[in-house]
Amino acid sequence: MSRTTEDALRAAVQDLVGEARPAPDLAAVAIARGRRLRARRRATAGTAVLVAVLAVTVPFVLLRPAPPTRPAVPEPQPTPSVHATPGTGWKDSPLALPGGWRVTGGVRGGSGYLLDRGRYVRTRGYDEVWPAPTGTVTAVADEDRPGQIGLVDSRKATMRWYRAPGADPQWSPDGRRLVLTRFRQGAHHIGILALDGTFREYAVDRTRYFCTDRCLFTWARNGREVALPLTDAFKPRSESERHPRWGVQFFSADDGKPTRFVTIPGDPAGPWAFSPDGQWAVVQGQRDPLLVDAVTGTVVRTLPSAEVAWVSNDRLLYRRPSGSGDFVLADTEGRELERQPLPRELVDRDVSVAPQ
Repeated sequence: MSRTTEDALRAAVQDLVGEARPAPDLAAVAIARGRRLRARRRATAGTAVLVAVLAVTVPFVLLRPAPPTRPAVPEPQPTPSVHATPGTGWKDSPLALPGGWRVTGGVRGGSGYLLDRGRYVRTRGYDEVWPAPTGTVTAVADEDRPGQIGLVDSRKATMRWYRAPGADPQWSPDGRRLVLTRFRQGAHHIGILALDGTFREYAVDRTRYFCTDRCLFTWARNGREVALPLTDAFKPRSESERHPRWGVQFFSADDGKPTRFVTIPGDPAGPWAFSPDGQWAVVQGQRDPLLVDAVTGTVVRTLPSAEVAWVSNDRLLYRRPSGSGDFVLADTEGRELERQPLPRELVDRDVSVAPQ
C-alpha cells in the first residue's frame, strides 16, 4: 500500500470515529424501565383491591335494613280549665266568655234571648233576628215583609222597616252597618244598610270575580271592606261538596270598588275570622276548617270549627262541635286552654259573640 493510500484510509477512519455517537447506558435504561413496570403493577393491584372492597361494602350499605323507627310520643296536652255553668240568674248580667268576650244573643228561628243594656231579654214574633255586636239596635226580618229589614232600637223604643233586598245580613264590627248579598241579572250585588235606613247597592262583575256555591259577602275585621270568596275555575266542581276556592276578593263598603285580593283557600265566616294584626285567618275549606296565613294563603293546619273569633293574635274562641255547647279558648295549635259552658236555654240556639 502506497503512503498516499494509507493516509487517505487513516483520514476516513478518523472521520467515522468523530461522527459516531456514544453508546447509551444500557444498565441505567433497564433499571428505569423496571421501576416503571413495578409502579404500574402496584397501581393496578391497588385499583383491583379498591374495586373488590366496594363490591363488598356497597351492597352492604345499600341492603342494610333501616334502623327501627321509634314510636312517636305525643306531646302532653294542657288540661283546659273548665268554668262553672251559669246558674238560673244568668239573664241578669252579660255572659262572660274566655278571652274577654261576651254573649250578645242566642236565637233560633227568630226566638231566643238578646243582650239589652246589660241584661238578656226574650225575643219572639220575628222570623229572623240578628243582634248587633255593640249598641242597642237589633235587625229583624218578617216573611210578610219580603225585601225589608227592620231595625229595633231598644234604647229609643223605636221600630222601623227599611228596603234592603238581599239575604244573610251581617253586622259590621262597630254595629253601624249591615251587609247583604243579592244575586240578580247575572251579577252578585253588595247591599249596605246603615242605621239611618240608607241602603246602597253595588254590582260585582261575575266574570271577573267568579264565585259559585255559597257566595256570601262578609265583613272584614277593619269594618271598611267586605269579602267575597272566589271559585277556582281550573279545578273540578261537584254538587256533592263545596266548590274549591282560590282566594278572597275584598271590596270597599263605601263604593263597592275592589280593594285587594288574598289567596285564602276558603270562606271566612265574618269579621272575627281574621286576627287583629291581619296575619292569620280561619276559613271553611273545601272539606275542613283551616287556619291559614292571611298574607300568603298558606294552610297551617285544620281546626275543629270555622266559626271562630280571634280574641288576640294567638288565641281563638269558638264553640265546641258535636253539640256539647261549651265555648273554648284555644291557641293556634288547636290546644284547648279554657272552657265555658252555656246556660241550658242557649245550648240549642245560634249564639253570637262580641268583644267586651
